[in-house]
Amino acid sequence: MRKDEKVSVFAGKQAMESEPISDTAGNVRKLSGAVRVIFIVIAAAGALFHLFVLNFYPVDPWIFRSIHLAFGAVLGLMLFKAGKKSVNKISIIDWAFILAIIFVTAYICIHLSALLFRFGVMPTRMDAIVALLGLLIVFEITRRTSGWTLPVLAGIFIAYAFLGQYLPGILHHRGYPWERFVTYIFGLDGVFGVTLDVSSKYILLFIIFGAFLQMSGVGRYFIDFSFSLAGGMRGGPAKVSVISSGLMGMMNGTSAGNAVATGSLTIPLMRRVGYAGRFAAATEATASAGGQIMIPIMGAGAFIMAEITGINYSEIIIAAAIPAILYFLSVFFMVDFQAIKNGMKGIPRKELPPLKGVFKQSYLFVPVILLIGSLLSGYSVIRSGTVAILACLVISWITPENKMGPKKIIEALVLGMKNTIQLLAVCATAGVIVGVIALTGVGQRFSSMLLGIADTNVLLALVFAMLISIILGMGMPTTAAYAVAASVVAPGLITIGIPLLTAHMFVFYFAVMSAITPPVALAAYAAAGVAGTDPFKTGITAFKLGIAAFIVPFMVYYSPELMMEGAGFSIAWAFVTASAGIYLLAASVQGWFVKKTAGAVVRLLLVAAALCLINASLLMDTIALGFIVSAVIYQQFFQKDKAKLSEKEIVA
Repeated sequence: MRKDEKVSVFAGKQAMESEPISDTAGNVRKLSGAVRVIFIVIAAAGALFHLFVLNFYPVDPWIFRSIHLAFGAVLGLMLFKAGKKSVNKISIIDWAFILAIIFVTAYICIHLSALLFRFGVMPTRMDAIVALLGLLIVFEITRRTSGWTLPVLAGIFIAYAFLGQYLPGILHHRGYPWERFVTYIFGLDGVFGVTLDVSSKYILLFIIFGAFLQMSGVGRYFIDFSFSLAGGMRGGPAKVSVISSGLMGMMNGTSAGNAVATGSLTIPLMRRVGYAGRFAAATEATASAGGQIMIPIMGAGAFIMAEITGINYSEIIIAAAIPAILYFLSVFFMVDFQAIKNGMKGIPRKELPPLKGVFKQSYLFVPVILLIGSLLSGYSVIRSGTVAILACLVISWITPENKMGPKKIIEALVLGMKNTIQLLAVCATAGVIVGVIALTGVGQRFSSMLLGIADTNVLLALVFAMLISIILGMGMPTTAAYAVAASVVAPGLITIGIPLLTAHMFVFYFAVMSAITPPVALAAYAAAGVAGTDPFKTGITAFKLGIAAFIVPFMVYYSPELMMEGAGFSIAWAFVTASAGIYLLAASVQGWFVKKTAGAVVRLLLVAAALCLINASLLMDTIALGFIVSAVIYQQFFQKDKAKLSEKEIVA
């Protein structure tokens, strides 16, 4: 890499951070003139309204959530075009939708007392019309921001609500009048239920926090820190992608958006040191998906988990710490083996941010450290998030080039609201699915089915739950994928005797993995767009890269110590053996073990050892050790050395 190339690469970070929103759908408007000013005023007012209500002046939950939805819908209709080929100007239909959502919000606020008793029970015709209009707007902004997948899935569930009375077996229910159904779904048990509650209180707060991190220079420091730490290692840019995507992705809330944001920097660098384009895109996608598991924010999914389970947020992030580390270890091992096989080197130290300078700016970690400390000290999530936002503001004043004055503060507030639009819409539509599941009782029927499978084999029930979680999550952001899986799958796991938090962590983990699981690997498709590679083949490669992480949720079930349960030594030993298991599985997938190519027999022995290490017991660990020793002996004395694999064989 030439010196001028280095300057252009790291200058690109600033461009990446100033990009307001990830346009994965290709239909974001370029606002200008008076419309842009109106958008900025509404967005800044919306952010300040939420911060004020959350910290100083609580209002009725339904009113707060309806205003939250209204802000998101108005901004979404202004920012997102109806389609890629639509004109840039806001159309008459868009303005009509905007007036409609304002009317729906006003109707709820004015008639709140009566609606609390009527909606979903004995609605009037006007109630039903208002609810239907609100649902149409929710579906439209979700379609514009996230594509057709989630609205179509929600439409299937709605169709089931009306057709279930004609279906046999576990899918049968008694049916519902349309007025009752539509008001129930657009009420506190559907659209305005748990998912939108979390969006209005936590997701928005932490996306604003992420915007302040970017504007204060902390986000850029994360990238510098990652490059300084791992850029010089073999295959360094891939490892930078793993670290930086984890740090940035935990605040992003969508793996696809994170893949585009950080991938615009890391993918070109990976290709420059020798990684194939498809592998580079797949690495970024896999790392970005892992950002949704990264504590303490976990891409906002943890907040939904806390609301659904009633478990304290601090307990969730403590329990999620080791599984998150194991995920990134698995990806790290995979890219490291790839670098070894290809003989890749890192970026020369002179072309990386100097370690001394990076450590001198370590104070930029203060907002994140303060956030974690506040959460673990028992302060509320809202108070902790607000303090962290203020810490970003104060930290920015220490470095003159990042000092946040009134203009930058407004930019951060607007950026936060922009980046909230997609997740807000997704949470509202996910609420429709959750509402249908609750109304029809189909979730309980799936629980009974899982219970029947578990009577035969618990492992089989877990595999079945994994498949359902991945299928339900395909094509959806993590928050929506988890919300749906938590309604359908988690109750069944709890019924068969799996602890509450373990069950929800299991489905959450696989909801995250759905972003890199073909045929609809959303994060891989987004990264492929940056790399210019085939989306489906990139998804296949991302799946292979992440496959070692697929055993982590099973490890969590069979070894509760991995969720910080038990004595300190037991937890440490479980972590060591689990890490070894992931290493062995990665070695098997990549076909590289003990500094040489691993043949088919060695691969099978490594897989067997990895599966034994799922269960943290002395007997299984001993058996695993036997498989490992057998693999080493066979590789050294019986396996014929093979020529170095070609790039085509490695990538395939």
